[in-house]
Amino acid sequence: MGIHTMENTFDLHQPLRKAAFAVFDVETTGLSPAYGHRVCEVGCLLIQGGEELGRFESLVDPQRPISPGAFRVNRITPEMLDGAPTFDAIAASLLQVMDGAVLVAHNAPFDLGFLAAELDIARLPLPQTPVVDTLALVRRAYSFARNNLPAVADARGVDVRRAHRAMDDVQTTCRVLARLLWDLERQQGITTLGQLLEFQGGSVPYPHSPVLPLPPSIAEAIASTGWVRMRYVDATGRETERVVSPLRVRAGQGNLYLVAHCYRRDALRTFRLDRVLDMVPEA
Repeated sequence: MGIHTMENTFDLHQPLRKAAFAVFDVETTGLSPAYGHRVCEVGCLLIQGGEELGRFESLVDPQRPISPGAFRVNRITPEMLDGAPTFDAIAASLLQVMDGAVLVAHNAPFDLGFLAAELDIARLPLPQTPVVDTLALVRRAYSFARNNLPAVADARGVDVRRAHRAMDDVQTTCRVLARLLWDLERQQGITTLGQLLEFQGGSVPYPHSPVLPLPPSIAEAIASTGWVRMRYVDATGRETERVVSPLRVRAGQGNLYLVAHCYRRDALRTFRLDRVLDMVPEA
């Protein structure tokens, strides 16, 4: 099944203060639709010049269980999803809020991948719009030790709502975006959509592969060369903390796995990535 698109024309000379941004976030049952994971919550705010023009938020019946790792992050229970609509039932309302706006997300390839997968299942077109990734902008504009959304918000003095629920993360991303645009105008002279996309390195493309980028904290820890402190949910559902040295990620048996040297066991171990809650490089 191919990915459908709908055409939209954007004025790259448009001042950022007049641009409409559709800031969105998805909560999911796991790390990748390549292994059948689905969206279980979505939130989107349409903003222009700091004013809210529209919003959409909904829990979504993912038609599959939420993985233990995902539950520990978003705390979405089966009872909360009882009676929730499927994604195809809410897709038109979500696309209406996004229509004609620049899409924005933190770690946008992750959210875009799930959005593309869900719209493909629903046989609906993707918004053919520029995509701004606040994570990519943060990495270019600042030099923070950590770039996940709560850490960036804290570093820039942004009020953080409850983390890891769709609309709360959207509201935090909106505040981070506003702070970014303010800083980039004063430090880099960026005032138009075209300049912003050029600074970012171009619009974020929709993924051509169902295998998605990892969440920032996990990707950065894996890329590090030292030890990291990892919070992990074992097969019994018990949360543990381990110190490991990440080596690589591999796929197998319908899941993604982290291969790492475990300090506790002094041996090479394999951990299911959908059970990893967080990874922090050791100082």
